[in-house]
Amino acid sequence: MIEILFRTLESGCRVEERRFRTAKRVVACLAVYLIVAWRTLFVRRRGRSCPDLDCEAVFGPAEWKSVWMAVRQERPPQKPPRLADMVRLIAQLGGYVNRPDRADPPGPRTVWIGLQRRHDLAWAWDVFGPGAPKRDV
Repeated sequence: MIEILFRTLESGCRVEERRFRTAKRVVACLAVYLIVAWRTLFVRRRGRSCPDLDCEAVFGPAEWKSVWMAVRQERPPQKPPRLADMVRLIAQLGGYVNRPDRADPPGPRTVWIGLQRRHDLAWAWDVFGPGAPKRDV
């Protein structure tokens, strides 16, 4: 598990490529990147260990509904999907090919990239989606 955390920091966040003049800046950067790496690992592990858990245990309504619409291109269901299904949908945003017969779970890279895109989709959902406040233009 620790190896996956460091690999996410090294290849995903590219922490080794950062060049700072002071240790204070390095520590601040690492603090943010550790949160990103932890969140990626948390989503992956929780999706594997509790696949039948309601996805709203980890994701807010805007997060899972926006991903559902973007990937499945259909209206989200009334009941939130299982967490394992949601992790696969997020990984698809990161390049994971989700074939029906595919047994291997998404890796950290596809989940990490998918989580970045999920953030943007959730923001757009909150601003422009069905529940967004009406604006006079």
